[in-house]
Amino acid sequence: MSPAAAKKAPSAKTTASKAAAAPSGLPKEKLLAMFREMLLIRRFEEKAGQLYGMGLIGGFCHLYIGQEAVVTGIQSAAKAGDAVITTYRDHAHMLACGMDPKGIMAELTGRIGGFSKGKGGSMHMFSVEKQFFGGHGIVGANVPLGTGLAFAQKYKNTGHITMTYFGDGAANQGQVYESFNMASLWQLPVIYIIENNEYAMGTSTKRHAANTELYKRGEAFGIPGVQVNGMNVLEVYEGAKKVIEHVRSGKGPYLMEVKTYRYRGHSMSDPAKYRTKEEVEDYKENRDPITTFRKYLEAEGIAGDAAFKKIEDEVKAIVNAAAEFAKESPEPEPTELWTDVLS
Repeated sequence: MSPAAAKKAPSAKTTASKAAAAPSGLPKEKLLAMFREMLLIRRFEEKAGQLYGMGLIGGFCHLYIGQEAVVTGIQSAAKAGDAVITTYRDHAHMLACGMDPKGIMAELTGRIGGFSKGKGGSMHMFSVEKQFFGGHGIVGANVPLGTGLAFAQKYKNTGHITMTYFGDGAANQGQVYESFNMASLWQLPVIYIIENNEYAMGTSTKRHAANTELYKRGEAFGIPGVQVNGMNVLEVYEGAKKVIEHVRSGKGPYLMEVKTYRYRGHSMSDPAKYRTKEEVEDYKENRDPITTFRKYLEAEGIAGDAAFKKIEDEVKAIVNAAAEFAKESPEPEPTELWTDVLS
């Protein structure tokens, strides 16, 4: 809890706190699965960047490189059947939900083998099977949709919850606060996850947010909040586990601010001149989520070079196979313009 929050001493329902790191106590298999997930996301995004440079991916392409610990930690604490909805920086969320990398890459390249038959591209992929309800290109628009998903879960008494991801820039949108109000009023099973990567497009958080402690944004609606270190997958996991338990038990929504950082620009067309090379290099060298987690696993005697080499080889093969599938999958026929249209 921040000193300011401690002075106000709000009720238990509205108290915002900062989650501390805790010993994982997780089995070796789970820890290695988390490492593999983060590495898969990193290598997939690097490959997507290559295909974009080759002209095989058109339009916008927003990469998740640097933020891998966020979605990996949270989805590792969720359970099958829980819903996920996010914004346009979404490839990692699809992978963390268990969607086939081949279908994701094919969609990025606009091919019929993609999850939206090549018609959605980077920002609009869906999988009802995996309860993934999209990437959404309009900033903040997914938040009321995620609130609606949670309403349906409560109405149908499914026992599941909804993870609604959005960025620090979207946290300033009016529809976000309308959603907070309804979610609190109806005690909906939704977690609002702010992936605070410090820049809303090219504008730093301290320049676009009057109050940069974004985890407190739900206090006016009686929604508790927590801030976690999004560059450490175990801290994200421990924080998410507690939040998920709260929401799944029927106590209503929760706000989770995850402090993270993206290494690339806002999208592939962004040269990111609004920040220094030194700032980016500091994160890469000293706070990289994959490097630091590997060091932890090595120090704990959980895995060594051979195990990491095996994981790297597996991930490389999966990503290469996804890229080849995307290249070989045909483009959709013109008649696809008239399918999947609600009239």
